[in-house]
Amino acid sequence: MFSKDTYVSRRRELKRLVGSGMVVLFGNNESPCNYPANAYAPFRQDSSFLYYFGLKREGLVGVIDIDNDQETLVGDDISIEDIVWYGSVDSMADMATQVGVAHWAPTGDLPKIIGEARTQKRAVHFLPPYRHDTMVLLMDLLGIHPSQQRAAASLPLIRAVVKMRSVKSQEEIEELECAAEIGYRMHTTAMRLTRPGVTEKFVGGQVDGIARSYGAQVSFATIFSQHGEIMHGCPSMNLLEAGRLALCDAGAETINHYCSDNTRTFPVNGKFTQRQLDIYRIVEECHDYVLQVAKPGVKYMDVHFAVCRLMTERLKELGLMKGDVEEAVKAGAHAMFLPHGLGHMMGMDVHDMEGLGQIHVGFDEETRPNLEQFGTNALRMGRRLEEGFVVTDEPGIYFIPALIDDWRKRGHCAEFLNFDLLETYKDFGGIRIEDDVLITQDGCRFIGKDRIPYHPQDVEELIGAEVRE
Repeated sequence: MFSKDTYVSRRRELKRLVGSGMVVLFGNNESPCNYPANAYAPFRQDSSFLYYFGLKREGLVGVIDIDNDQETLVGDDISIEDIVWYGSVDSMADMATQVGVAHWAPTGDLPKIIGEARTQKRAVHFLPPYRHDTMVLLMDLLGIHPSQQRAAASLPLIRAVVKMRSVKSQEEIEELECAAEIGYRMHTTAMRLTRPGVTEKFVGGQVDGIARSYGAQVSFATIFSQHGEIMHGCPSMNLLEAGRLALCDAGAETINHYCSDNTRTFPVNGKFTQRQLDIYRIVEECHDYVLQVAKPGVKYMDVHFAVCRLMTERLKELGLMKGDVEEAVKAGAHAMFLPHGLGHMMGMDVHDMEGLGQIHVGFDEETRPNLEQFGTNALRMGRRLEEGFVVTDEPGIYFIPALIDDWRKRGHCAEFLNFDLLETYKDFGGIRIEDDVLITQDGCRFIGKDRIPYHPQDVEELIGAEVRE
């Protein structure tokens, strides 16, 4: 948790941006795994509640009455039975004091607090809910059916939260650096453990353990697979095979709940083949190119398409693509190889604030998403960059057999693709290189003091090719 002044200052700015009414920020409850007493662990608080109130206990609600300039922490003190099982915790009064909130009220008072605001015809601002228990509570409090709650969520509150959470403070950047350090340990562990005959599940499990032992947990479900062409390939019981590439996409969440997100792709037996290197070096060049073009005032959508053009040029040199580069990218032919966007916002959520609606987080009135074109419709971040933004830089090249077959059958982008040569790459898999990028005053830099190896020679040196032959 940060200092009390941090949360007081954040809530003050939130009140200024929203302007009037009552803001209600719901914390999370415990989430049962397979019966009520067996909850998913560790408990994870809602990110926006954490941002403004900093408290990690379940069952809390933050009420900010802008019109009356009063803040209330809502929740119950724990019982003696809870203490027997879980130990003593701070009282509600103590927790309120820790984050500079003058008042607290028991959970049973929440309907009265909100009911009075509604009776007075004042706006009650809430964020789009994503947990079903919160949806039920909202229906009880406001009479809005869960199917209508996302549409009824407060646009002024969403915009205020996005504006504030998008720009990272120095203390937030320091937390992201800590997450990057844990991510470094995770990925280098994966590289050292990867070898023929080991299961994907074993390596993925060890990676998860690093996150939990140095921080709170993984920032998302770890992706570790020889089938790198599958965007979200979970670790399986399949044995790693010599000659294949392993793709590891993993991140950590710090004790203070800031995230890292990195991807590395490396040879199972420690040595790239020439064909693998040909593709890998294109992804490597695209990844590094972002550092040259991403800076304040530049649209990240433009950075994305600059990378797509570079990738298309290099794939033409290999004979996998053909024709005019600009026309090929305009037609979306590059999405055969890169069916996702260049990156997304990072922070307390690995896809930062995505639950508030990507149209509000990654786009704005000036920059709108293209939801019609395959590949481009998966671009999560397009708007102009600002100093203090943290975004991912994650170009990739994938050879997806079903997609190759589908486009060939339909003749889609046939004037830009060499389908005969593509047939020979169906067993290739996929390559992605990803790092987190901080937008600085006049450019950008990678988050993390220690760079997870990604240049081919560095990768091979770390893995130790001599023990993999």
